[in-house]
Amino acid sequence: MGQYLAALLAHKACREGLSAAYVRGPRLFYGLALSRTDGTYAKWMNKLAKTNLLVIDYLGLSPMTETDRTNLFEVMEDHYGSGSTIVSSQLPIEHWHENIGDPTIADAILDRLFHNAYKINLKGDSIRRKNSKVGSTEQL
Repeated sequence: MGQYLAALLAHKACREGLSAAYVRGPRLFYGLALSRTDGTYAKWMNKLAKTNLLVIDYLGLSPMTETDRTNLFEVMEDHYGSGSTIVSSQLPIEHWHENIGDPTIADAILDRLFHNAYKINLKGDSIRRKNSKVGSTEQL
């Protein structure tokens, strides 16, 4: 449900004339790591920093590598104060330090994310589960 809410807010921002970027956490990390090798890192970072609303979905699906942590810190540092950031995650906030890995970098990332933040904890079934056929046992 969180990803749908984040996407709706990004859509609304665009309708209001603001720029928005929506990226899943794993793709963000992959793209930034790859961009460091092909020379497009500065371009990626500039684009993210200039975006009015940055939506990072599915953060915390797997523990972060050192490169992931560093890249996320750089994104948060560049975007902090210049735009809004929405993070959607199924990982409870109390487990984010552990997922990020390095306590110092985790503190720095979370400080930038949660300073002046609104936290919305959604409860209930997955929207996919609600939209699936009830009683169906067919598997692909």
